[in-house]
Amino acid sequence: MYQKYKNVETVKPGGLELKDRLVGVQRVTKVTKGGRAFGFSAIVVVGDENGVVGHGLGKSKEVATAIAKAIEDAKKNLIRIPLNKGTLPHEQKGKFGGARVYIQPASHGTGVIAGGAVRAVLEAVGVQDVLSKSQGSSNPHNVVKATFDALLQLRGAQTVANQRGISLEKVFKG
Repeated sequence: MYQKYKNVETVKPGGLELKDRLVGVQRVTKVTKGGRAFGFSAIVVVGDENGVVGHGLGKSKEVATAIAKAIEDAKKNLIRIPLNKGTLPHEQKGKFGGARVYIQPASHGTGVIAGGAVRAVLEAVGVQDVLSKSQGSSNPHNVVKATFDALLQLRGAQTVANQRGISLEKVFKG
């Protein structure tokens, strides 16, 4: 699922205290010759609020089973995000479909300044201080995936040092 990104660390759900956040439930209608058939699709974000997060989509005829399927799907797609003292290491833009998301680190005490779907993802990751802006499409599916796009492009200081082949002090001092 995350092949186009470098250094993505996938995580197994075993031994993690995962909390799930429901982003949205949509009622889907399929018109057949016998009338309308209703179903539900749910998008869920799960995370341990310590850098591990995943998202999933579940579809079913009942809301409860759709949510349960979405949680199971999210647990299969867990990844680790680099955090820096409760915020992000650097600013980043992400996009998916028509949705664009901009996330920026903030000073301690700022809180999570983010809209619905972006807020759910950032809180599941465990970010306490962040500024964000969601532009373009407000479709929760695309906004969640755009937020993941931005988070997957984040690089910690140690990763930058390893990629450049220099020491950690040289990354900060130049």
